Amino acid sequence: MTISLNHTIVHCTDKAASSRHLVEILDLPEPTTYGPFVVVQIDNDVSLDYADDHGTPHPQHYAFLVDDDSFEPIRQRIVARGLTYWADPFHRVEGEINTNDGGKGLYWLDPDGHSMEIITVPYGGG
Repeated sequence: MTISLNHTIVHCTDKAASSRHLVEILDLPEPTTYGPFVVVQIDNDVSLDYADDHGTPHPQHYAFLVDDDSFEPIRQRIVARGLTYWADPFHRVEGEINTNDGGKGLYWLDPDGHSMEIITVPYGGG
């Protein structure tokens, strides 16, 4: 049996703005729509389906595995937007990247406070 993640719903206050934030930072294809969702397609056939929440969204964590060549351009787009980034999930080490498991990683917040992460090596060095 094969099981794989197909999509997840990201609750936000403005699905157009939040999805645009992600596609611009990660340099992803333009989002599409499906029913009430704005859909951001990720390279491994998983999508983040943005949905306007009726209230304040509860911040979640989303991690993206990126290749080494993509890491620095993504970091530069974060900096160009004036966003703060951190080396750690607790946001204690500001403006630095981590080198966990021999790779690189960082965290930033999207417009609704969701913690977004990019890493170049899966946890455990996989």
